Amino acid sequence: MPYTVFALKWRPNNFDEITGQNHIVVSLKNAIAKNRLAHAYLFAGPRGVGKTSTARILAKALNCKNGPTVNPCGQCPSCRDIAGGRGFDVIEIDGASNRGIDEVRVLRENVKFAPVGGKFKIYIIDEVHMLTTEAFNALLKTLEEPPEFVKFILATTQANKVLPTILSRCLRMDFRRIPVREIILQLEKIVSAEKISTDKEVLFAIARSSDGSLRDAESLLDQLISFSKDKVVLADVISVLGVVEQEVLFELTDKIIHNDVKGALEVLNNVIDAGKDITNFLNDLIEHFRNLMIAKVTKADPNLIDLPNEACLKLLEQSQSFSLEEIFSAFNVLVNTQEISKRLDSLRIPLEVSIVKLAHEKKPGIANGNPQRFSAVSKPAEQRSSLPMQPDEPKTTESASSIVSVENVKSAWQEMIRNLERVKISVATYLSEGEPVRVHGNTVIVSFPKNYSLHKESLEGRENRSLIEAALSELLHTSLRVNFTLSQEAKTKENTQDSTFVKSALQMFGGRVIKEE
Repeated sequence: MPYTVFALKWRPNNFDEITGQNHIVVSLKNAIAKNRLAHAYLFAGPRGVGKTSTARILAKALNCKNGPTVNPCGQCPSCRDIAGGRGFDVIEIDGASNRGIDEVRVLRENVKFAPVGGKFKIYIIDEVHMLTTEAFNALLKTLEEPPEFVKFILATTQANKVLPTILSRCLRMDFRRIPVREIILQLEKIVSAEKISTDKEVLFAIARSSDGSLRDAESLLDQLISFSKDKVVLADVISVLGVVEQEVLFELTDKIIHNDVKGALEVLNNVIDAGKDITNFLNDLIEHFRNLMIAKVTKADPNLIDLPNEACLKLLEQSQSFSLEEIFSAFNVLVNTQEISKRLDSLRIPLEVSIVKLAHEKKPGIANGNPQRFSAVSKPAEQRSSLPMQPDEPKTTESASSIVSVENVKSAWQEMIRNLERVKISVATYLSEGEPVRVHGNTVIVSFPKNYSLHKESLEGRENRSLIEAALSELLHTSLRVNFTLSQEAKTKENTQDSTFVKSALQMFGGRVIKEE
């Protein structure tokens, strides 16, 4: 029999096998059980997180002989045909190669014909953002009022490129990057079933390199099995992927903590001699200091640091040797290294300079006194009861509710922006155009005018998002995440001298606006 790659062989066949998207699974199951299915869905999210697989499972659930059902049998002709990509009533369209108005006109003509064998005719349009504006407009009417037997499932990795008129006609579901821990669990199932010899450090390295994509992780595992002989070992992962072990990041940070300049340079030199990608190493080091920041302000909350528990404990230990001010300084030094390297032919020299600077300027031992903080307010006693007191934090008898409302967020919003201005002015500037509109669980939803998509996209970067989450968590004494969205309304441009960006620039450079006479 021909070999089937893991990404296909281990594709989920039912809702319970979907990894890392429980919020989507619960919503779809409830919609099926209550007969409240929308006529059009938009599945948005990064690559390799299960959008197309979920679309096919939803199609099976609707057209199964027992359907609509939350548990498709997988054995009836309809289920088997959909799983094999042969279903006449489930039409999969690649938006990248069928993006023109002519293709959409064919769809509009065919959509009125009843399904052949199942209860519904289901159109799955992958990478829908690739459709042309003319094709989108041609699809609008059909998408808004399709026949009762038609369902649309649109999938995209770039929802911001989908026209608002399309978005308004779909029920949007946002797929998340899959946490490292959940990817490791799935990889463990695969290696166990496939009788592959490996260890958890290998699976962790694969999961960490996949950037939240389960499909990428499965493909990497496939590649490593082909590369290695009898057992996949960490050296194979390092050789094939060029990744840096987590222990190297801890080792370098220890050298910085102990002002060991020579030792820090030796760690970097060993990384380079081993043939590692120095750009990836710098990115990993930036993320490591991000994790130190999160560990310090949240006591290494595992929901905010996507690493195994042992690594989180080590991060918490290292973070106690830094003040927040020192972590911010290191973060800025490393980010500036990225910027400087763009103007040079070599990244090694600016990275060496930065590492020497960090190790030379670090105050030895645990910082005494109170470091610069996002807020002068101490953490509530409830959060300290079962945790060790950090030396740089004063004792307190205050108490505060762990429940955060949108009113709490709004009251702290401007103070948070002012605090962020001292850390990274561009983040504060962009964030000042947003407004917290609601809180869902521990996630704060921040809305921007629809013509401020650039602000939203900039803040969605991992580093910027982490700064905001840490600042907000510190002010409100609880671990918080942020998500960004665009409203349906546009905002008129401000007068130049009143804009937040210009005000920040004037403050930074001591300038003034000169009006033309």
